Amino acid sequence: MSTVQHVERATWRDYKELTKPNVVLLMILTSVIGMFMAVPGMVPLNALILGNLGIALCAGAAAAVNHLVDQKVDQHMARTRNRPVAQGRVNNRDAALFALVLGVAGMGILLIWVNALTAWLTLASLVGYAFVYTMFLKRATPQNIVIGGLAGAAPPLLGWVAVTGQIDGHALLLVLIIFAWTPPHFWALAIHRREEYAAVDIPMLPVTHGVAFTKLHILLYTVLMFLITLLPYATRLSGPLYLLGAVVLGIGFLYWAVALLRDKNPNAPMETFKYSIIYLGALFLIMLVDHYLFPVASL
Repeated sequence: MSTVQHVERATWRDYKELTKPNVVLLMILTSVIGMFMAVPGMVPLNALILGNLGIALCAGAAAAVNHLVDQKVDQHMARTRNRPVAQGRVNNRDAALFALVLGVAGMGILLIWVNALTAWLTLASLVGYAFVYTMFLKRATPQNIVIGGLAGAAPPLLGWVAVTGQIDGHALLLVLIIFAWTPPHFWALAIHRREEYAAVDIPMLPVTHGVAFTKLHILLYTVLMFLITLLPYATRLSGPLYLLGAVVLGIGFLYWAVALLRDKNPNAPMETFKYSIIYLGALFLIMLVDHYLFPVASL
């Protein structure tokens, strides 16, 4: 009886929330830019449309598994307690079935209309986030987001491979940028939510090693990320507009990392987290504009 009530209360918005649409949107942005960076002209429409659709469906499937696995944790955290599975609006069976349908549909699209390498890399990313990170790493080590971040960093590579059918060093460089960006991005949020993570026994770095230690590592990773973002210019993937954007945006990120370390602004953790999202989107958009304004730099 209760299951029927849950199904009746579920709306399309609940299923949309299961896919973490804001996260998927940022992933698809980097995937699209990975596609355009792989070619000098226009991306073939089948790769642009079907490739990103398949990647987005698989990313949504991974997010739905995350909701399912983390429902008990979500119930005790202010940021997540109203999620549809945590509240029972979508029951476990329906959430699992929804994730399965999305994943199978996404893999089918990639295998049939894109290419097998993109499909298998996307599946590896799905498994890495939904199962390796969510089920194991998240609860096993304070380095969870560092190790598990590789799965979330894959979209530019997936987009690149969807167009070219092969892995390229420049595509891996785009992955490296997101990989280095993930720890300072997520640790800033973890500082803000450290008491909630502690209450549910999730060993995030601020919980296990303290806030001061985490702030220092945010600064160190931000410096590392800043240096890595200069590599597209150094390797002639990108031109002068990208270099200017990377430097200006990087200085902004360093400003917030230092503000965190100085500990004079109580809002610095969330401000850093918000800036980090704007930073990544802006960095990749500037890279895309540069790619077409300075095409010689990519030869």
